[in-house]
Amino acid sequence: MSFIHKKSVVFDYVQIIFGSALVALAFNIFLLPSRIAAGGISGVSTILYELFGYNPAIVQWLINIPLIVLGLLLAGKEFSAKTIVGTFCVPLVIYLTAGLDVPIDNPLLSSIYGGIVLGIGLGIVYRGNGSTGGTALIAQLLKKYTGISSGFSQLIVDGVVVVTSAFVFNFELALYALMSIYVTSKVIDFVQLQTSPTKLVLIITDNEERVQSIIKNEIDRGLTKVKSTGGFSNDEKTMIFCVVEQSEAVYLKKVLQAAEPSSFVIFLNASEILGLGFSKAKIHQ
Repeated sequence: MSFIHKKSVVFDYVQIIFGSALVALAFNIFLLPSRIAAGGISGVSTILYELFGYNPAIVQWLINIPLIVLGLLLAGKEFSAKTIVGTFCVPLVIYLTAGLDVPIDNPLLSSIYGGIVLGIGLGIVYRGNGSTGGTALIAQLLKKYTGISSGFSQLIVDGVVVVTSAFVFNFELALYALMSIYVTSKVIDFVQLQTSPTKLVLIITDNEERVQSIIKNEIDRGLTKVKSTGGFSNDEKTMIFCVVEQSEAVYLKKVLQAAEPSSFVIFLNASEILGLGFSKAKIHQ
């Protein structure tokens, strides 16, 4: 195993531990006190705590044992090892912070901010290629074998727990739980995609040299040119695409409107950019 690979594996475990701690804190600070069963094993433990007073940390450990075995059989050794770490850390932090008292009486605030913190935690765990066990493991397996996103798979498997909570608590709290699950699913995808304010600009033009000069000289960005054919006119045109920062996109729009009003320009949100000039420093020859 190379040094770079070892460093990557260590960082994965750091992400899993940190993300698991956030998951546990979201449960203890926001969800459990407000009786919001926002899906997953945490939701199951919330319901059992309400009905029988069972310790949520112990409940989560006990339910996760057979699911860990399932992970060993289906997900591979490396994934299962990381899952065991996440599965152990979440109930441990829940147990250690059980006496943490943060007075939040509004279930709406609890569902929204609990969902945000939970989504950030799970997103970080998933970026470390791990899981916190429970239905999060089921969601990861669903993602692996169906190809749907982590956030949407989490939304599917948590639905059953919410329906149960409607009978144990009340319909209103179940609606808050659904809101929390939705927020969590969106935040998970946001964390995993690392959405950035950069823009992908597509420009279809007859004057490629002028547009190229504007991009290079006015905003100092690279570009790529692709020959294209108009679907209606069958005329050959050039499509130029480049990636710019938010402020550069605003400036480029004004310049193109003034200098090339006949060009067809599209601005798209770019979720993540890798390469020189964005994730790495520019190198000027």
